[in-house]
Amino acid sequence: MFKRGKSFIEAKKKVEPAKRYTLKEAVEIVVNTGRAKFDETVDAAIRLGVNPQHADQMVRGSVVLPNGLGRAVRVLVFAKGEKEKEALDAGADVVGSDDIIEKIKGGWLEFDRVIATPDVMGNVGKLGKILGPRGLMPNPKVGTVTFDVAKAVQELKAGKVEFRVEKAGIVHSPVGKVSFGVDKLTENVSALLEVIMKLKPASSKGTYLKSISLSTTMGPGVKVDPLDVRNI
Repeated sequence: MFKRGKSFIEAKKKVEPAKRYTLKEAVEIVVNTGRAKFDETVDAAIRLGVNPQHADQMVRGSVVLPNGLGRAVRVLVFAKGEKEKEALDAGADVVGSDDIIEKIKGGWLEFDRVIATPDVMGNVGKLGKILGPRGLMPNPKVGTVTFDVAKAVQELKAGKVEFRVEKAGIVHSPVGKVSFGVDKLTENVSALLEVIMKLKPASSKGTYLKSISLSTTMGPGVKVDPLDVRNI
């Protein structure tokens, strides 16, 4: 039988299971319950009142977190000609085209995010079975298929995150590190929620923002009162 560690049990004692906290209260608890020896990532789980099986209720988008993610992001750009230099000048870690495609087919996956210019997407599409399941396939809806590669690279390096509602109607997204502290984490969560609220499908009926939970990598979930978020 799976057993929780002592640090998790101690952290859970600080959380009232049935209570829904204000956003700032929840962030304070999350920061104070971060007990791992490393700088834990803080994650948000947001349950929406949508049915992702209907195309018109699919919630998908991206947001540049005001305080970043607190980690280095390795950016791969598929481009040719002048756009290769533009991507490198903007800070891309790897830039190429057919040569990189073949390298990935051979098992190379040392990158975190992928950008592609529209003119090379025909070839990049061949990597769908490799990049798709890992959430790495470039997509124009989130700004990763674009000729403005400099802006795209800079945004990813600055902490841009993509999100997509899952089958159960939940959006999962990292929002920073415990070391950020309460104010910066609150700003990041607020920015994410603001974008999600703006993406509410017209066909979504009833309560859209059903529940919100914040947690660290090794810590318990802390529920946030959706009403408090809507008021903000």
